[in-house]
Amino acid sequence: MAKHERAAAFGGSDGQAYSVAIYVEDEPDIRGLFGASLLFVRWAPAGDRPIGHVETDVLAWGRTLEEATERVGALSLYDVKAALDEAIARTPREW
Repeated sequence: MAKHERAAAFGGSDGQAYSVAIYVEDEPDIRGLFGASLLFVRWAPAGDRPIGHVETDVLAWGRTLEEATERVGALSLYDVKAALDEAIARTPREW
């Protein structure tokens, strides 16, 4: 995302189009760590509007919001795609 200055886009294992964003908790947990996850927005077939989303569990932790963001942002595109397909597999279909 940093390289191209836009959200990465993927085709999910369900045949739908998704874009991805990094989500970091606003407050640290009881250990003082911020959890970072990936949020995948599912797009309508025409690509003109979002129609749902799936999200991962926490994938990275950091002592600061920035550190957590950096750690989850270091995932490869292959790892992000695998996380998307895992999130799809464990989410009931809405449509």
